[in-house]
Amino acid sequence: MLSQKDPEVYAILQKEDKRQRDTLTLIPSENYSSLEVRATLSSVFTNKYSEGYPKKRYYQGNANADDIELLAIARAKKLFNVVHVNVQPYSGSPANTAVYFALLKPLEDKIMGLALSSGGHLTHGSPVSFSGKYFKTISFPVTKDGVLDYDAIEKLAITEKPKIIVCGFTAYPRIIDFERFGKIADKVDAYLLADISHIAGLIAGGAHPSPAKHAHIIMTTTHKSLRGPRGAMLMITQKGIEKDPELPAKIDKAVFPGLQGGPHDNQTAAIAVALHEATTIEFGKYAKQIVANAKALSQELLNYGFKLTTNGTENHLIVIDTMSKNVNGALAAYALELAGIITNKNTIPYDTLPPFYPSGVRIGTPGATTRGMREKDMVMLAKWINEVIVECKGNGFDKLTTKEERGPFFKQFKKDISENKTIKKIALEVKKYLKDFPMP
Repeated sequence: MLSQKDPEVYAILQKEDKRQRDTLTLIPSENYSSLEVRATLSSVFTNKYSEGYPKKRYYQGNANADDIELLAIARAKKLFNVVHVNVQPYSGSPANTAVYFALLKPLEDKIMGLALSSGGHLTHGSPVSFSGKYFKTISFPVTKDGVLDYDAIEKLAITEKPKIIVCGFTAYPRIIDFERFGKIADKVDAYLLADISHIAGLIAGGAHPSPAKHAHIIMTTTHKSLRGPRGAMLMITQKGIEKDPELPAKIDKAVFPGLQGGPHDNQTAAIAVALHEATTIEFGKYAKQIVANAKALSQELLNYGFKLTTNGTENHLIVIDTMSKNVNGALAAYALELAGIITNKNTIPYDTLPPFYPSGVRIGTPGATTRGMREKDMVMLAKWINEVIVECKGNGFDKLTTKEERGPFFKQFKKDISENKTIKKIALEVKKYLKDFPMP
């Protein structure tokens, strides 16, 4: 028993289990995986080393590892309508790295993606990431309302001629027009990489259009809305094969031996389980309910006078401009955590504040939906969020302009807000409410 052999680790695990049960994760990139996924992740495949690919390993004893990887590949092909799948990337960032290293010349070829501050990902060309340090990058625009400007994107692509265009984002609340992105990529002879990490579960469940007919390469993580283990997949479409018949081989070689050694077979097995779960009728209902919940929650927040990026949502996430309520995003996220509502601070388009103290908070409904919540429950969530933000108002943080001022202020704010009676009351209400919505 772990409790006897390592009581220190056991105690931390118990505390984390309690934290997850007693609070609600509204971070759109987090979710609750099934007991079957978690059990598979801790299976005997943890013990195996399987460097190479199925039927072409560098170690013996891999017959069963081959079977589980081939099963995961077959399930991913069918679920996402693609012709080639690599299930070995350890996570999303290494997967995107593999695509770039497979197809681009460092410091010469260009990546074109959405800026981090507007809803893109670090690996889509951010200057603080390897993608911005080792490759030339161009950021395409959103409007002042935070919506993708496809005409401007096309003009920029024609001017800059990127080798890879990345679509699929981490903080964009609207449906992505993959068809338009595909036409733009074709016009400039670029590869289109669809990073569907956030919306893979929505696509699998029929709640968001698929990029399979329009992109050449699809990357997705396997947790988030897909509810699998932490991992990633790289998928090649028929369009990708037609553009470059060697594309699967290039991608596979970039993953192994280019970036990593042996795959995590336990992770692969758990991905296979999650992919099977995603084929069920129940999963389709869950995916559609995520969107219904997000729309309901966004409307309730608008009713409270919150300003939202793009003025609402069409997918699983919402970006709240908390500065519209005179509350900094970092302070809001901290206060919400004290109230049992787990979110993350987030920049908004054209944010004038630094990333560590941004103007917004990002929330999403996958976790709440997995726990069984419906539209009527979003009314209560919006009420709590509003009450917490009200308690943070008028603290004077917005008048601070330097890191030297903000750090001590935030420290004092955390101390003061931790004693707030209203927030303590909400935390108890959230805990009680969640008893009707248990974790899987």
